[in-house]
Amino acid sequence: MRWIWIDRFVEFEKGSHAKAIKNVSLAEEHLHDHFPGFPVMPGSLMLEGMAQTGGILLGDVHDFERAVILAKVPKVSYHGWVVPGDTLTYSATLANVSEEGGLVSCTAHVGERLVAEAEIVFAHVNADSGNGAIDQKSFVFSMRLLGVMDVGKAGTGTK
Repeated sequence: MRWIWIDRFVEFEKGSHAKAIKNVSLAEEHLHDHFPGFPVMPGSLMLEGMAQTGGILLGDVHDFERAVILAKVPKVSYHGWVVPGDTLTYSATLANVSEEGGLVSCTAHVGERLVAEAEIVFAHVNADSGNGAIDQKSFVFSMRLLGVMDVGKAGTGTK
C-alpha cells in the first residue's frame, strides 16, 4: 500500500524548489488514536510529507530515470502542533544534487507559523539495476498521484 502525505503541488521549479500542501482532516484514521481527545498530526507523518515533496523534486531532476530512496534524516525539528482543519505547506529546496543522490532542505508551515523543518538525504538507485527498486516514473505518474502533480490548476482545468 502507498501512502501519499501531500494533496497537491502549488509551486514546482525543476531543479530548484517546490511547495506542496496537505489538508489535515479529522477523517484521517490516525488522528483518532493520536491522541484521543486531542488529535494532532504525528511528527513522523509531517516528516514523510516533507520527504515526499523533496523526493519528487529530486526525482524530477533526472526525469525519474533513477529511483530516489530516503537515505537519512540528519536534522529534524518540530515547533508546534498541527490539528484537523489546518493546511500544511511543505517547502523543499534542493541544497545539493550529485550522481549519488541529493540533500533537500524542507520546512512545514501552517499559515505563517513554522511547525517543522528538516534536512533530508536521498540516494539514487538505477531503476533498471535489478535490485528490486520500484519504477519511480510509473509511481509518480500513475493515476497522476490522484492529481498531486497538477500545479496551479483551477477546478476548470485552467491555470
